[in-house]
Amino acid sequence: MPSAFQFQCHFVLIFLAASKGETRYLEVRDAGEDEPFLLLSEDLKRELSAGQIYRRSLRCIDMLSIEGQFTFTADQPQLHCATFFIGEPEELITIEYNFVNIDCQGGDFLKVFDGWILKGEKFPSSLDHPLTTSQRYVDFCESGNIQRSIRSSQNVAMIFFRIHQPGNGFTVTIKKNTNLFPCNVISQTPSGRFTMVIPHQHRNCSFSIIYPVVIKISDLILGHLNGLFLKKPSAGCAGVGDFVELLGGAGLDPSKMFPLADLCHSFHGSAQMKIGCDNTVLRMVSSGKHINRVTFEYHQLDLQETEMRKENSIEEFCFPSI
Repeated sequence: MPSAFQFQCHFVLIFLAASKGETRYLEVRDAGEDEPFLLLSEDLKRELSAGQIYRRSLRCIDMLSIEGQFTFTADQPQLHCATFFIGEPEELITIEYNFVNIDCQGGDFLKVFDGWILKGEKFPSSLDHPLTTSQRYVDFCESGNIQRSIRSSQNVAMIFFRIHQPGNGFTVTIKKNTNLFPCNVISQTPSGRFTMVIPHQHRNCSFSIIYPVVIKISDLILGHLNGLFLKKPSAGCAGVGDFVELLGGAGLDPSKMFPLADLCHSFHGSAQMKIGCDNTVLRMVSSGKHINRVTFEYHQLDLQETEMRKENSIEEFCFPSI
């Protein structure tokens, strides 16, 4: 089974949005020996628990799941670079600028994006994020000292940058904050268990698993009000303000994925689905009138499971891509 951070193998290209709304492309080659992801050892965890700040240099293409202070210094012109940050589902990420030495007038830039951009697609999607797309970008060359600290709206964020002059660069500090009601989440692991709660909020929340998985919903409460369940239509989810949908596809943006199943009735039990797509998303749509909750567990799908069918399994999808 691949490590928790090797899901970049599902994507060959990372698309970065450049300045003034133009789109530029960044090719990510196989990590190989230059593995860009940091996996924590127990020794490092003990050092961090003792109050030490973790520090290291950033690569042009990097991914981090840990708090600390990180520095990038260009040894040559670096025109298409990005660092992806990911936390636990219940964490938000804060990026603080400690030091910035770039030439904004000469074409350099340093931007924070609230979420991720992969293969030209955004997570969370524009339908699921509280900010407009333009508001999700914070450009250092435009904000300067005005905004030296940026907090994400979910457990993922990224910076992307261009630096022409060798020796120039920047230093950032990454901190994590508790999110009492996690909404949009990218899972760090191919297996786990999660409960999503939307308490009287008019919002859509997506939980993304970038693996082929078996997902099992064990508890679903929709329209829960004063201890009573509101009666739902007898067929379909059309016109229902609160429901859960399962999506599958090869990209990152839930709004561009294939709808596989809708659940608009509360139940206690087990509903299972095998999804062989590169990306599986459980998405809850909430009207804001009620407290909605869904509990589910998932694990990576292997080839043997494609041949095994269970009575409570919904029809499988996307298996040719495994």
